[in-house]
Amino acid sequence: MESVLVANRGEIAVRVIRAARELGLRTIAVYSELDRNAKHVKLADEAWNIGPAPAAESYLNIDRVLEVAVAANASAVHPGYGFLAENAQFAQAVIDAGLVWVGPPPDAIATMGDKIASRVAVGKAGVLAVPGTLEPIDSVEQVREFGEEFGYPLAIKAAHGGGGKGLRVLHDAEHIEAAFEAARREADAYFSRPEVYVEKYLEGPRHIEAQIMCDAHGNAVFVGERDCSAQRRHQKLIEETPAPGLTAEQRAKVAEYAIAVARATNYVSAGTVEFLLSHDGEVYFLEMNTRIQVEHTITEAVTGIDLVKEQLRIAAGEPLSFDKAEPRGHAIEFRINAEDPAKNFMPNPGTIVEYSEPGGPGVRVDSGVGARSVISQYYDNLIAKLIVWGRDRSEAIERGRFALESFEITGLATTIPAHLAILATEEFQTGRYSTRFVEDSLDFSDLEQDVAPTPHLPTDEELEERSITVEVNGRRFPVRYWAPIMAAPASGGQKAAPRRRPPKLQRRSAPGDDNGIITAPMQGTIVKIHKNAGDSVREGEAVCVLEAMKMENEIKSAKSGEIVDLRIQTGDTVASGAVLMVVK
Repeated sequence: MESVLVANRGEIAVRVIRAARELGLRTIAVYSELDRNAKHVKLADEAWNIGPAPAAESYLNIDRVLEVAVAANASAVHPGYGFLAENAQFAQAVIDAGLVWVGPPPDAIATMGDKIASRVAVGKAGVLAVPGTLEPIDSVEQVREFGEEFGYPLAIKAAHGGGGKGLRVLHDAEHIEAAFEAARREADAYFSRPEVYVEKYLEGPRHIEAQIMCDAHGNAVFVGERDCSAQRRHQKLIEETPAPGLTAEQRAKVAEYAIAVARATNYVSAGTVEFLLSHDGEVYFLEMNTRIQVEHTITEAVTGIDLVKEQLRIAAGEPLSFDKAEPRGHAIEFRINAEDPAKNFMPNPGTIVEYSEPGGPGVRVDSGVGARSVISQYYDNLIAKLIVWGRDRSEAIERGRFALESFEITGLATTIPAHLAILATEEFQTGRYSTRFVEDSLDFSDLEQDVAPTPHLPTDEELEERSITVEVNGRRFPVRYWAPIMAAPASGGQKAAPRRRPPKLQRRSAPGDDNGIITAPMQGTIVKIHKNAGDSVREGEAVCVLEAMKMENEIKSAKSGEIVDLRIQTGDTVASGAVLMVVK
């Protein structure tokens, strides 16, 4: 194995490229047109354009990624996490192309990626799972029947996904139809598979996950557990290791179950088995992520093992370089996202104006951005990961507080103030918190951020593609590049208005004119409209669904009345502040 193509973007692409270069491998980056100046593009030995900004036309385009891998003479493909990382079809296509797949066997990905098949597989291995259906459901009535048998709350979940996508929690039977429809729509949007299943929803459990590493020589090692209970919208905010308050018996069961799951699927490479720890101390299998995990960093911090390098060595046919992992100290990871905690963690795409990372002993930052980087609606809203290590949990918390206060990001709202608020709570200080802790116990509405005005930088709509021919060592090459659109001279010596691409829907209301006017809180895509022109609407009732930064957001009416002007249709891309409809 002499080279590796990294089929991803952002901080994980940077992370893999660095590990590969340390091993002496030639690195190949891929990028969408929106990412042409991204950090991972500059860091790699070479970089290839794979398509337009939408992920479906670039990072999810299997044919194009493989075309580039072959053209670049890549030896291997590392998928990172997200995008195609847990796509069994992609893994098999890489192997069929004669390339090394840096990940588990396609069969293992398919089994554990199907949440129903995985429940069957772990059951045969003697691993306890949360009660749920073992077949996809295709009707609202099946959800109702499950609720009558097992009671509420229950969860409707994507059968072929994870990470909180395609997930809806029901506390009663009143909203079954809307939840079922939304879960299927989101599952189809993110995983191209609309199938969902139902399981009992445990209220206020802890989210514990096990890191495992397995090679092709039959070695499987439990590398430690992580507590990921600090969440909002079923998305992780803070992770730490070792999990505070876990008993020796519970830790042993987590390790035993994780290795049993790996053995049951003939697993190879890095993987994470996720569990829920109930109030009565029972450990339930939740799902398996067949890839390197976002929070692998804290496991590296306490064990000293480079998990990404280990992935690459395993893919090259080498055995594991260790037979056990001994944690030392305590580590915490904070996900720095472009979200506004004061507005229910609303996604907040925009341009970073100032960016300065903290440093010092025990402080690590994984990022793929810098000043002037654009956090786009097309991709995940993760800006950076702040990882801190301390000799014990108290030192790690204090080091995390100082690092967060030193982390400078202006131009858009981030989750940093929320992290500081969470650290200050008694629940986090004592390690006694659950997955419901953030949403049920904390109010971030008064968290104000000093967001510097964003300078005007050329947007994708204000750039045009140009081409020139250059000569290198006597050989001519055509080169494409993008530059601000130039105004063409008009007759009479006057300049004509600049040529622009057809604008996206950008209708804004006048300042202060919000009486009955419903506007988009952020840039995004309309994926569903609940009401038609002429319909009546109640105050607080959802009128449409706006998708932005891989999250669905329900837009609600601030007033009761009649919709007298509907300006959107499903599929429209709208700008922040665009008028969606008017209620009179």
